[in-house]
Amino acid sequence: MSPRQPVVNAKQIIKALKKLGFRLDRQTGSHAIFIKENYLRVTVPVHGKKDLPPGTIRQILDDAQITFDELKKLI
Repeated sequence: MSPRQPVVNAKQIIKALKKLGFRLDRQTGSHAIFIKENYLRVTVPVHGKKDLPPGTIRQILDDAQITFDELKKLI
């Protein structure tokens, strides 16, 4: 049985990414692109206070190379 995926919005994801050392590189429309010194790049869709879909959260976590548990600790 897999751990339950957290339900989060873009603001929470961005806060967690900043704690991990990511910084905003640029924003194109409603997509914020964050980078980290080891060339990791993460795109976060910023669409108000709506929760992000599970597939989008999974992709962000994969891009940032973190787990659901690490995300839960950061938010």
